[in-house]
Amino acid sequence: MFLCAEKHTSASERQHLVSGFLSGPSEDEPKKTLCALFDVRRSCTAEESREKEERLPPGLRSKQNKLQVLVITDKCHHPSIDCPLVYTVRARRDSARCCQDARRSSGDVEQVFQDLIRYGKTKRRLEQRRAVLRLLDVPKRWFWHFYAISVLWNGLLFILSFRAVVFGEALPEFLTDILGFLTGRPPAAWTELPLTVLVLQALLWVHSFRRLLECLLVSIFSDGMIHVVQYAFGLSYYIFLGLTVLCAGVSPPTDGLLRDSAGAFLSQLTWYHIAGVLLFIWASLLQHRSLSLLASLRTNSSGKVETLAHRIPHGGWFELVSCPHYLAELLIYTALGVCCGCCSLTWWLVVLYIFCNQALAAQLCHEYYQSTFKAYPHHRKAFIPFLL
Repeated sequence: MFLCAEKHTSASERQHLVSGFLSGPSEDEPKKTLCALFDVRRSCTAEESREKEERLPPGLRSKQNKLQVLVITDKCHHPSIDCPLVYTVRARRDSARCCQDARRSSGDVEQVFQDLIRYGKTKRRLEQRRAVLRLLDVPKRWFWHFYAISVLWNGLLFILSFRAVVFGEALPEFLTDILGFLTGRPPAAWTELPLTVLVLQALLWVHSFRRLLECLLVSIFSDGMIHVVQYAFGLSYYIFLGLTVLCAGVSPPTDGLLRDSAGAFLSQLTWYHIAGVLLFIWASLLQHRSLSLLASLRTNSSGKVETLAHRIPHGGWFELVSCPHYLAELLIYTALGVCCGCCSLTWWLVVLYIFCNQALAAQLCHEYYQSTFKAYPHHRKAFIPFLL
């Protein structure tokens, strides 16, 4: 875009043209060139050039942080201009462009972050996702892969733990090497395992097996997606979770219990084992009931799938919170902490992670319900009844 002022143009008219040019272009437009013809000679000295620069309208001089002024002391050869001498002002909005680049970079980081913490229906709220991010999506229905890995791996750890607790057999060398690497303890630390380890391994396997059946037989997944990083993390999570049970820091029995009889280990059974198992059963029933209610929103009375759309859930603990199945997950891990006698710092750090993870997922889901359904109950909380 070129703007020319003939040499008979008055100063006020030139000021009006320059002001219009400076305020006209948007920040996103490419560079513009302003050509203003003044009443000057064909050639001039350096001192005269500085004088002519000082004669630039104030509106132009006030924009020196955004504009680079080039004084041309020879004929301008631009095809659209035929004049003896011009001032060529190239509009270079460097500062504005730097700010835009910074905002764009910040927006990219935020988009990647949001892409990593959201999945399923909450990911659909992300507008204009880049194509490269969509390439990293995998179906949410692949959740069952997590529990399949857990059933196999933690099933193996349960068998090894059972033989160690009941029959006093040593854990395999590869396993003690891994545990020693993770904790820094010598292999002898796992020569005798307490009953607590066996209880935790059994409950973890039962939980994984139930969730596997629910993913395959109960839940009805839509076309929701999860990030491939979330998928990879989920696969590794249940592998390390089983090892965490063995590294939970629970001290082995010190009362000289003999392993000669198969039932001797039952004397280690305590009240917190029973309390933890009861809480585990109740939380598992709550989670199964909640998942069944969610599945029923997409089926008819005969159990046939009729829609994959999201609807407002009702019944059970859905009357109190938006995501009772996430609350139940937290209670399940809390039950395992109770089985540890409430004294394992390692396991309570796991519970803290589950709380943060499930609370975030519940809040995002709660916001999705509120923004999607105008008639969504206002009294419901996201995660914890009456609190959160």
